[in-house]
Amino acid sequence: MPASDRPRNPRLAALDERLEPVKRFELKPARTRGGIFAQFFGLALVAAVLSSLFLLPGFLGVGVTAAAGVNDFNALPANLHIQQFAQNSTVYAKQGGQDVPIATFFAQNRQDVSWDQIAQTMKDATVSAEDPRFYTEGAVDIWGTLRGAVSTVAGGDVQGGSSITQQYVKNVEVEKCEALTSQKKVQACYADAAGVTLQRKVHEMRYAVEVEKTYSKKDILTGYLNVVGFGGQVYGVQAAAQYYFGSTADKLDLAQAATLAAILNNPANLRIDEPDNKDNGAANGYKLTKERRDYVLSRMYITHTITKQQRDAAIATPIQPTITPTTQGCAAAQAVNAAFFCDYVRDVILNDPAYGATADERWQTLNRGGLKIYTTLNLDLQQVAQASLNKYIPASRPGIDLGASNVALELGTGRIVTMVQNRTFNNTDTPIDGTTAVNYNTDEDYGGSQGFQTGSTFKAFDLAAWLEAGHSLYERVNASQHLFPTSDFTNTCANIDGPAWPVTNDEGSASRLSVMSATAESVNTAFAEMGTKVDLCSILDAAKGLGVHPASSSNPWVQTPSMILGTNYISPLTMATAYAGIANNGTVCTPVAIDRVVNADGTEHKVSKTTCTQGLKPEIAAGVTYALEGVIRGGGTAASANPYDDIPIMAKTGTTDNSLENWLITSTTKVATATWVGNVSGSTPLRSLYFDGVGGGNVKFSIAKPILKALNATYGGTDFTEPTDAVLYGDQITMPDVTGKAVDVSMKLLDGLGLDVSVDPTPVDSDQPAGTVAASDPAAGASLSDGESVTLTVSNGSKAKGSPTPSPGGSTPSATPTPKPTG
Repeated sequence: MPASDRPRNPRLAALDERLEPVKRFELKPARTRGGIFAQFFGLALVAAVLSSLFLLPGFLGVGVTAAAGVNDFNALPANLHIQQFAQNSTVYAKQGGQDVPIATFFAQNRQDVSWDQIAQTMKDATVSAEDPRFYTEGAVDIWGTLRGAVSTVAGGDVQGGSSITQQYVKNVEVEKCEALTSQKKVQACYADAAGVTLQRKVHEMRYAVEVEKTYSKKDILTGYLNVVGFGGQVYGVQAAAQYYFGSTADKLDLAQAATLAAILNNPANLRIDEPDNKDNGAANGYKLTKERRDYVLSRMYITHTITKQQRDAAIATPIQPTITPTTQGCAAAQAVNAAFFCDYVRDVILNDPAYGATADERWQTLNRGGLKIYTTLNLDLQQVAQASLNKYIPASRPGIDLGASNVALELGTGRIVTMVQNRTFNNTDTPIDGTTAVNYNTDEDYGGSQGFQTGSTFKAFDLAAWLEAGHSLYERVNASQHLFPTSDFTNTCANIDGPAWPVTNDEGSASRLSVMSATAESVNTAFAEMGTKVDLCSILDAAKGLGVHPASSSNPWVQTPSMILGTNYISPLTMATAYAGIANNGTVCTPVAIDRVVNADGTEHKVSKTTCTQGLKPEIAAGVTYALEGVIRGGGTAASANPYDDIPIMAKTGTTDNSLENWLITSTTKVATATWVGNVSGSTPLRSLYFDGVGGGNVKFSIAKPILKALNATYGGTDFTEPTDAVLYGDQITMPDVTGKAVDVSMKLLDGLGLDVSVDPTPVDSDQPAGTVAASDPAAGASLSDGESVTLTVSNGSKAKGSPTPSPGGSTPSATPTPKPTG
């Protein structure tokens, strides 16, 4: 029998097949001395590798475990530590009760898929082109590796020549480098993971051997197709299918799969998202990529994974990409008016140690961790809020740096359910009119804003301090004083020396009135007078207890008397949180934007929950709430914002000097809101402007009303806690009748009852003896609270009968007494 017809030894046949690449290796004559040396060392490398082939464990299925070379090889590190590849993190919000994606974050655009989620055409194209013996060989393509190494050492182009398992190992090692944060470490890691050295190649082989012991071929090919790069930031077959063809990995047709497999050969040069590329663009039909794609199709025909007809039809198909970018970051959320909320969520993660001990680690978690971030945002309510804001406030307006915002959060949970503003989100370096990267609703650390002066919305904390000091809501105060010496005030927290404080009534009247009325009408002089009867430090303590803090360190606490009327710079979210705490019987809960986070592997990630504390005593909170209910009823400054839907609601308005900033803060027993309209910078009075026919001082009410109506329809609400009689009326004192009595005696009597007495210096016509008390305000018989103000007027005796007769217990003064200073 001729030798050619004899059966061949299977091992020799396999060896002969693997020697084919070396048989075909041609060494072209060197033209330079350097080339001669390179070829010499290349041949030496061939000899070295050939002499060690049989020392690799499992080579050709032979377990050569006794050889010394095997022991050395096995001593190399074998545990590859395959980490989770960088994955896209997705942010979700609720719409129609369902979780919908609103934004994606990634360092590499990648979405892992399973074996069954990858089209068979893609698997076949990859194996046919990259490693035809993948399913039958061991972990290492010896001859491909040898051919590539010799070509590289001999001065040719850098060659791959690795099995898919080896390529997988290399990509895993490179992926580890991507996760590092130090640039120096990244560079060193790349040199180790992808350097063209024999040592690295041997390590790669060792890892590959261990990988094939641990994982099936199916798992390895799936892992490879998930980790490998397809050009730019596109990694993994799923992201590649979406980006290049607007499809998914399981729906790739033959021509598309072969195109992606072609790109793998050289992603930088063969990517098909650069139509203007002269060498490989739309004009020449992506010539370079098509040549490689057609090669892939030919290899698929040779390996019997497609027919000749399929090959020819696919080759005749032009490359026509449908580039479908995945928008990175919060810009995508602009489509549902949620970009600023998304940016807040991003900042929450980047500031929260739950996502990493350092800033770099938190960035890695967000951009590589594959998190599913389920937020608190309600897109249905968000659209209502945005539409109402847009109806009145444009993104920009000539002559004013105009801003406006609205935010809402739940009581008891701190969950932020809406967050909108008038401008479009833009965090690029290109300024565009009507856009900004600053979130007006939040603090500087969570959106860049420095906050805004709150105006009279700060009076809620004045009320809290007032009630904590033992005063009551129906206590009457004198609102007629307009200049307040600093000496009238006490602040145990800070030195407040300075000039007298002039106070005007931007809203409301100036007279003696109850605190309830002063609150409903927002009378500044009344609250200034109240401030003289409490420690200013207690006002700050009340605010701080409810979570109030300056929005930026560049605007620290103002602690002078003017703070009573809201001169501190605070964010709308902080003010809404504080009002929610008041309405929640004094229990304030920190705001949260994230309900739940799921890791890429399906496990739950730790989420920082809201923290609830008792910021005010319940009875004090109930009193403040009761007073603020009057603000949004008939006669109150916010009455026009009331949706009148039978849901109890409280509110407070705020307008700063010259109406530069305008506020409305509200709360039911379910949801609190803050609406702000004002100057982002500059000093244009809003009351000089009109918005869709509504004056700038009142436009906040028009904005808020539809939002409040939608919130109430969704959440409902119950009655607030009733205040105690002590909070309403205090310890009641019946005003005695002091008419006709000597002034000094009357003052001593009223002082003894705990009343704050002053004397009007202008005598009045009266039938009482000259120099005695003509009348009191309040009049005799009125119910007064401890510390309440009483004003006495003195008779000039013009209507008295006969000579003035001193009242019992005192003598007639010879002159009008010096009035006691107010406060």
